[in-house]
Amino acid sequence: QVQLVESGGGLVQPGGSLRLSCVASGRIFSIYSMGWYRQVPGKERELVATIFIDDTMTYSDSVQGRFSISRDNVKNTVFLQMNSLKPEDTAAYYCNVDARSVGAARRQYWGQGTQVTVSS
Repeated sequence: QVQLVESGGGLVQPGGSLRLSCVASGRIFSIYSMGWYRQVPGKERELVATIFIDDTMTYSDSVQGRFSISRDNVKNTVFLQMNSLKPEDTAAYYCNVDARSVGAARRQYWGQGTQVTVSS
C-alpha cells in the first residue's frame, strides 16, 4: 500500500500564492506519475496537473502559466506551486499517485484532500 499525506492548503487573497505538498510513503516499488486534482461541491473532480516518470508535465488550461508542478524523487514528494490565485481556484485539492507497491498491482492512490480558499 501507498499512503499519501498532503499539506499546504489554506486561505489566501486573490493574486496570492500557495504551495501544496504531498508525500508518498509505504512499500513503494515504483511511481509512474504524481499529480493534483481538485473538486468543488456538486462538480466532478478535475485534473489540475500531473508529472510523469519521465518528467513530462501536463496542466489544465485553467491553470496553465499560473501553477507549476514539481517532484522530489528521493523523498517521493510532489509539489504544486500556485501563483496568481483566483476565487475560481477555490476547491479541495487531492494528491493522486499512480504507483506500484511491493507485492501488489499498479493502481491509483488518493490523498485525503486539502482545502484551498481564495477570497478577499
